[in-house]
Amino acid sequence: MVIDWSQTGTGKPKEVERGRTRAAAYVRMSTEHQKYSTDNQLAVIQRYADRRQYEIARTYTDSGKSGLRLVGRDALQALLQDVESGLADFMAILVYDVSRWGRFQDPDEAAAIELRCKHAGIVVHYCAEQFENDGSIGSSIVKTVKRAMAGEYSRELSVKVFAGQANLIRLGFRQGGAPGFGLRRVLVDQTGNRKAELARGEHKSIATDRVVLVPGPAGEVTLVQQIYRWFVEDRLGERQIAGMLNDRGVLTDLNRPWTRGAVHQLLINEKYVGNNVWGRTSFKLKQVHKRNPPGMWVRRDGAFEPVVPVEAFTAAQEIIEARALRMSDETMLAKLEEVLRQKGMLSGLIIDEVDDLPSSSSYASRFGSLLRAYALVGFVPDRDYRYLEINRQLRQLHPDIIKDVVRGIDEAGGRAVQDAGTDLLRINSEFTASIVIARCIETCAGALRWKIRLDTALNPDLTIAVRMRRGNEAPLDYYLLPRLDMHEAVLRLCEFNGLSLDCYRFDSLFHLYDMAARKQMLETG
Repeated sequence: MVIDWSQTGTGKPKEVERGRTRAAAYVRMSTEHQKYSTDNQLAVIQRYADRRQYEIARTYTDSGKSGLRLVGRDALQALLQDVESGLADFMAILVYDVSRWGRFQDPDEAAAIELRCKHAGIVVHYCAEQFENDGSIGSSIVKTVKRAMAGEYSRELSVKVFAGQANLIRLGFRQGGAPGFGLRRVLVDQTGNRKAELARGEHKSIATDRVVLVPGPAGEVTLVQQIYRWFVEDRLGERQIAGMLNDRGVLTDLNRPWTRGAVHQLLINEKYVGNNVWGRTSFKLKQVHKRNPPGMWVRRDGAFEPVVPVEAFTAAQEIIEARALRMSDETMLAKLEEVLRQKGMLSGLIIDEVDDLPSSSSYASRFGSLLRAYALVGFVPDRDYRYLEINRQLRQLHPDIIKDVVRGIDEAGGRAVQDAGTDLLRINSEFTASIVIARCIETCAGALRWKIRLDTALNPDLTIAVRMRRGNEAPLDYYLLPRLDMHEAVLRLCEFNGLSLDCYRFDSLFHLYDMAARKQMLETG
């Protein structure tokens, strides 16, 4: 969030007091300690500014943001963009202390942020530190030590948090994640007394409360048990079971149709026999996301009331493992290579969706990890590439959406011409518009999010942002973003944005031309 204090209620620039230098304040608050609340930081910065004759013209605030990475810290990125683009109307930046830039594991990252400011001719002051940031040898040494200490603090905190979470797992409490079909999350107090069932997306609000898993509605529990009988006794495959569930009109716990992978996950997850298992993957200090070997998992067997008998679960695992045991390493890799050739990529979800192919867990067990299996067939991912298929679909939809926009403008009495090279629309030969499609992303809690990347290179007068529906098969609605509102290259939207977004929302294309023309008239007078 960026606040410009240089405007008064009249909309006219406020005069800077004589002798004062304009400065910007940057504050960041994670959830680590009350003394680092943004209000307290600003109070210290304001006192420093008063003593040093600075006038705070802008405040850049990252609230509730981790300092481990620059990614996701929109205010800091906006500050650096203003500084390096020459748009900054201040000569200094006031920061609470060295750690507010971030608790990077590489101290040079924090140093690089300050260096970028200095190269633009803007000095940085650390208001709560006991040294002057004057470029002297002493201050340089202290800053280097402070940056290293900030990173070390994060490492120590990570160890403590992990130990605390692992202890709660061993005590039988749930640590995040959707409960799964046939299960529910229940809130209990510190003595173990049941308080309430948590709905999807709800979280505990009292620190001493805990979450446990309990069997869900009787109908869901019966269906989970039936799925195991189909698989173990009737020897039906996951895809057959998914088809039977979809034919009955049954949806998953995420209100989606069943897939082979969804059935497979239900058959391999130990929570259905009451075991509490955590730490299958790790993302410590937000550095590398990796799968952990079973020996590193944290577990508590018999933590919850089971939904299926242990014997049925064990039999299901034996069937799944036998599918892989019947194949040699060469055969498994040959099949995986064929999937790679057909799909162009690999992921655990893709593997679990393919018939007559060992599960992703079988590949991980046989070859040590999924990444090693990928490497053996020539695929080396650095992240989850499932979004590529969605992006290809959106690129195919793009021409049709442009035609819809053009038709809507024509029906409203306007005229739009598309530039064949850039896809920019020139409306009434007066202003340009760019159409950006934002794919719908569903979080683990089931909330919907959209990320809109503005085309700053073409710098259109208007950007028509198309939010896609869940599933990314059709548009949900449209946002019209004037160029004056393009402070950043990326906008992040949730399902209900209220008045927090400075733009106009459209549920019908027929309003586009009318509002665009009104906006143009206001800007040109």
